[in-house]
Amino acid sequence: MNCTKWQAFGKASVIALITLALTGSNAEAQNKGKWVSLFDGKSLNGWHSWQSDKVLPQWKIEDNAIVLAEKGGKDLVTDKEYGDFELELEWKIAEGGNSGIIYHVIEDKKYCCPYSTGPEIQVLDDVKHPDSKAGKNGNHKSGSLYDMLPPTDLTVVKPAGQWNKAKIVIKGGHGESWLNGKKVVDFPAAGPEFQKLVADSKFKTWEGFGASSKGKIALQDHGDKVSYRNIRIKEL
Repeated sequence: MNCTKWQAFGKASVIALITLALTGSNAEAQNKGKWVSLFDGKSLNGWHSWQSDKVLPQWKIEDNAIVLAEKGGKDLVTDKEYGDFELELEWKIAEGGNSGIIYHVIEDKKYCCPYSTGPEIQVLDDVKHPDSKAGKNGNHKSGSLYDMLPPTDLTVVKPAGQWNKAKIVIKGGHGESWLNGKKVVDFPAAGPEFQKLVADSKFKTWEGFGASSKGKIALQDHGDKVSYRNIRIKEL
């Protein structure tokens, strides 16, 4: 290829890359403030099992819900990363079951799992799972900022086998956990106050925990059957 042709090719490539980047940025900006479905009830497009290029078969679709049928599916992780967002979904845990919704996950091979980096909103059978009585002052119960802050109301959670509606809001270094229409945890999501919570938790020596202001969202495989449906997100 002669120099003139190479220069023309190079310019065209650069223009194409710039156009692609601008198009992507515009699309992301247009999505801000709008609800986007993360699950259409039919496919698991937009998700993958932790550090895998596919969804492992333990994660299934049943009755328009994502279901962890048995242990071994690894945590289910979004393909996309999110910074400030409002997430809504419904969850149903099996009797004696344990799971969680984890945000700002950094998917890197140096970390064992999503909860190594991402804070978790607890999903639990508060009555029969022993983790309900662990931690401090109820900070392992459903809706809690796991191992850091307990829910303010322990009566709003529905029992195992029934659907609970959860909402998680992360905006400007502040977080909220809602359960069945009630805000149950109000928490700092960044900065010195958040670091104080981390320092008083089991995560205090975990490198990278809660360090990122952007990351993936994960649904936890804790080995117990759990279902999630009506999952949507709004970037803020």
